[in-house]
Amino acid sequence: MIILGVDPGTATTGYGLIEEKSGKLSMVDYGVIITESKQPLEDRLELLHDQLGDIIDEYNPDEIAVEELFFSTNVKTAMSVGQARGVILLVAKKSGVNIAEYTPNQVKNGICGNGNADKKQVQKMVQMLLKLTEVPQPDDAADALAIAICHAASRKFNKL
Repeated sequence: MIILGVDPGTATTGYGLIEEKSGKLSMVDYGVIITESKQPLEDRLELLHDQLGDIIDEYNPDEIAVEELFFSTNVKTAMSVGQARGVILLVAKKSGVNIAEYTPNQVKNGICGNGNADKKQVQKMVQMLLKLTEVPQPDDAADALAIAICHAASRKFNKL
């Protein structure tokens, strides 16, 4: 089973693909979709739509996990990230695969066993769980892998 994890953002959206086979996880690919801040928002959202669609077409994931928004004190940033997240959910829905959503605390708890884990702890656990030689970079890509791993663990737990 291939799981695509997505860490939404307007400037940078992280994506991470893992494969779960016989209870073991392995990294398939990861990276970021970057949009230029000088571009109009609608152009940035279109780029996000097109590039995420290309990733889904290339890897044909079985399920997609997306991080939920947490409340931000910067309303403008929260609104634009919310719009990016809407585009991500639409592209995922149009692909026809199951979509799951997780809060940042659920992801941290699923990866580290602690909903208050810091970014470095999560990154080290991603590296360890996927048996990578180094921490995935940039942070948004590592976060996306963490979301995918969280979903894999959640699926296993829900089957019990």
